Amino acid sequence: MTIRKLIPPIHIHPLLLVFIIISFLTGTFVEMFIILMIVLLHELGHYMAASYFNWRIKQVMLWVFGGVMDTDEQGSRPVKEEFLVTIAGPIQHLVIYVLMFFSSFFSLLPSSIIDTIIFYNTTILVFNLLPIWPLDGGKLLFFLLSQRYSFQRAYNTALVSSIIICLVIIVIQLLFFPFTLSALLIMVFLLLENRADWKKRHFVFIRFLLNRYKGNNWIKSVSPITVPFQYTLMDVFSQFKRDVKHAIYIQMPDNQRLAIDETECLKSYFYDQNYNKTVGEVATYTTI
Repeated sequence: MTIRKLIPPIHIHPLLLVFIIISFLTGTFVEMFIILMIVLLHELGHYMAASYFNWRIKQVMLWVFGGVMDTDEQGSRPVKEEFLVTIAGPIQHLVIYVLMFFSSFFSLLPSSIIDTIIFYNTTILVFNLLPIWPLDGGKLLFFLLSQRYSFQRAYNTALVSSIIICLVIIVIQLLFFPFTLSALLIMVFLLLENRADWKKRHFVFIRFLLNRYKGNNWIKSVSPITVPFQYTLMDVFSQFKRDVKHAIYIQMPDNQRLAIDETECLKSYFYDQNYNKTVGEVATYTTI
């Protein structure tokens, strides 16, 4: 990995600049600086792992509620690879704990600063591991669901679960804890993010299918799918799993079983633009 790859393009959200100015005026700049450094180290963990796997990364954005690595690779790479990129962020928090241990042992920093860093490091780590999309915990939940369910079902389930968890946390905050505006805004922000991603779920699924059509599918196992002849191609695609190649068996009206490769189905949909044909029609045409 070159030095250039170690330094991502970093952009600061304009709203964060406002908060930085406010922290100067209110005497809380030290806390703000510590939080930003922890978030930056977290995102650098993602960035370095993604660079190692040659992901296309647009930028690292720092905003009021944390940071995000902007990339189009999410959902289009092997599950194991995406897992390693995701977990690389939380691992940076463990590095920070080690650094604070040595800083305390050798008296490199004042104890008050070390205590503050440990507090915010723990808070950010625990928050980030909540099973809410697009936090790392939400992505880990998606990977776990992907081991059992199809891509579409796993992704949709992760989003629905995230929305429910956000709503539950908001209710608990309002009913059982003292009102904290920042905590409420963070959960509302995540809720709106999940709502926006829910609206874009079909686009995400189509991108997943396009990657398979282009041959960017990392095969870990082979699994057959049996479907009735009247299923549409999209009905068939909804059963596709990540890192799995599917042989498709079609139950025809005369009790015959036709076999068709998933590549033929994807070609029929994207190249031949047979959006409304059934899988039985595609298979019959292919075998003629």
